[in-house]
Amino acid sequence: MTHSQYLLPGKFIESDDPLVIEFANNTIGGAIDEVEKVLRLFYRIRDDILYDPYLPMGETSSYSGKVALETGRGWCVPKSALLTACARATGIKARPGYADVVNHMATPGLLDAMGTDVFAWHSYTELFLNDKWVKATPAFNKSMCDKFGLKPLDFDGENDSLFHEFDKSGNKHMEYVKDRGTFQDVPFEKILSTFTEIYKTLNWRLKGDFQKEAGQE
Repeated sequence: MTHSQYLLPGKFIESDDPLVIEFANNTIGGAIDEVEKVLRLFYRIRDDILYDPYLPMGETSSYSGKVALETGRGWCVPKSALLTACARATGIKARPGYADVVNHMATPGLLDAMGTDVFAWHSYTELFLNDKWVKATPAFNKSMCDKFGLKPLDFDGENDSLFHEFDKSGNKHMEYVKDRGTFQDVPFEKILSTFTEIYKTLNWRLKGDFQKEAGQE
């Protein structure tokens, strides 16, 4: 299989957009090796695009990699979409993947807004490097992880980097409870359907500042 569909742009994975292409090229710089390109993209997206779950979940803009780039903020889905788009823009096959998790990085305010501790459709990116698919999760920026007492997720381009299994004290933390698979583009309708079923509201608390809340925990 050539997996050529994972080089194509999508509605939410805008790998053909000039802004995304420029960002990807500037981030990669003079790197030639594919793994080095991906690592530069991963760490910049992880730390420079701040994690923000207080977005209107019923709007398509909240799922777009390009919008996350424009605003400098996004939750796991658009941050993964952006990493996927940047990889594709530089000729590296990539696709978004999803799973439901518990013990997700959250504040009391966010958990109250959701009405559950299950985070459905938590997103990562699968990248085709050295003839195999490897998983990387760019969701949580380092500065926020420090506030929660968690080591930020690193990625070496060879081994899967999926979730914070333990905190810095060695306590059990995040756990995957349901694998939802990988897709060519962000499955907006599927995600929205699930959110409609299990969450109190699709809008949550739009004026919340998650980065600030994390510092108060």
